[in-house]
Amino acid sequence: MRFLHTMVRVNNLEQSLHFYCDLFGLVETRRIDNEKGRFTLIFLAAAEDVESVKQNAAPCIELTHNWDPEEYTGGRNFGHLAYEVDDIYGFCQHLMDNGITINRPPRDGHMAFVRSPDGISIEILQKGANLAPAEPWASMPNTGSW
Repeated sequence: MRFLHTMVRVNNLEQSLHFYCDLFGLVETRRIDNEKGRFTLIFLAAAEDVESVKQNAAPCIELTHNWDPEEYTGGRNFGHLAYEVDDIYGFCQHLMDNGITINRPPRDGHMAFVRSPDGISIEILQKGANLAPAEPWASMPNTGSW
């Protein structure tokens, strides 16, 4: 058995691609438009995983956009996605500078949480050792749920 992908349903494809690709830095590796089924599937991978995704289709996120309007609820019961980054403080600052709320700031220099435009909880982890506590993160409170 091997992990292939996680599917996340999205309402606004452009908004979601901006979030996942432009802000998070994921790369689109494959796209399927199914006119008969009236949906689009877009597969995304972290930059360091692109080559392995192209070779064996794993690990990645599948954004599913159903063309007919549909309301999705309960993103929290899905759990969360998790990505590690080289500099959690810099990455969180980049997200904040682009209007993304940091729901659980990286007070410990190790872990933070944000939500996608569709309410999916995403954990951001520091690659390697924790960074030393630093402001404004060390004293920043949680915002909303994560």
